[in-house]
Amino acid sequence: MLRYLARRAGGLVVVMLLVAVIVFIIARVVPGDPAAVMLGSSATPADVAALRAQLGLDQPLPVQFLLYLRQIASFDLGNSLFLNRPVLQALAERAQLTTLLTLMSASIAVLIGVPVGVISAVKRGSVIDQAATALSMFGASLPSFWVGLTLIEYLAVRHPFFPVAGWGDPGDGLLAHLHHLVLPAVALGLPNSALIIRFTRTSMLDVLQDDYVRTARAKGVRPMGVIVHHAFRNAMIPVLTVIGLTVATLIGGAIVTETVFGLPGVGNLIVSAVLRRDYPVIQGTLLVISGIYVLINLAVDLLYAAVDPRVRF
Repeated sequence: MLRYLARRAGGLVVVMLLVAVIVFIIARVVPGDPAAVMLGSSATPADVAALRAQLGLDQPLPVQFLLYLRQIASFDLGNSLFLNRPVLQALAERAQLTTLLTLMSASIAVLIGVPVGVISAVKRGSVIDQAATALSMFGASLPSFWVGLTLIEYLAVRHPFFPVAGWGDPGDGLLAHLHHLVLPAVALGLPNSALIIRFTRTSMLDVLQDDYVRTARAKGVRPMGVIVHHAFRNAMIPVLTVIGLTVATLIGGAIVTETVFGLPGVGNLIVSAVLRRDYPVIQGTLLVISGIYVLINLAVDLLYAAVDPRVRF
């Protein structure tokens, strides 16, 4: 196990270094000058040049990149050019909203995807199976922003069960904040449940054909016991992989959803940073999201042994 973790930690460092290179290049390729954006249209070329020198943007790109790597090595993501605060602080201020939204969306996707996939596999060829397959294909074709706008129209405007947008007042309790996140979570979780349905159904169908499942049935084990204790647990390994990838995808999908619902989360922060050419925020946020993505994949790999004792690292 320790050797496995050491190899994965080494791979994590390599991946994050590649991400740092790609993010640095992308941020510089985007048209626009942060100094000119900060000073406005009335600034003179001399003012823009002075600000560029102050921000270190006048140095060659290799020098900027080396300084950037030194910052990352000391766990310093720099300071926002527009927010006048460290990038880590800006992320921490918005992390609660995005974390809650991601967890709620993932819960909705799993609570829909896994049971529907299991029932579809058990009822293979039936009307239920066909309906579940159609549901998954339909859900996979729905963009989250369209689902969000539709939910706003019918459940916030015509029938005001939920707020149209926003996160509520800062002094509101957790339940009030969660009430604002119901529609965004459904808009984000519903389309992502389609992939879980398909993988759960496929994995369950493969396991239900194995010899040990037929042996359990021949011994007189109740059908529910065969499904829960014999088939489902062994079918969960590929499903766990999909769930892990779904959670990581939901973090990226929150960017669009937060924009649609006007939520002041990490996604909204990224959009604002791109529009303002705020390099430190763009780079720092993408690095953090990439790190979370890699850590989620590692956590899923470690869960394999808990689900199936035959797995050894």
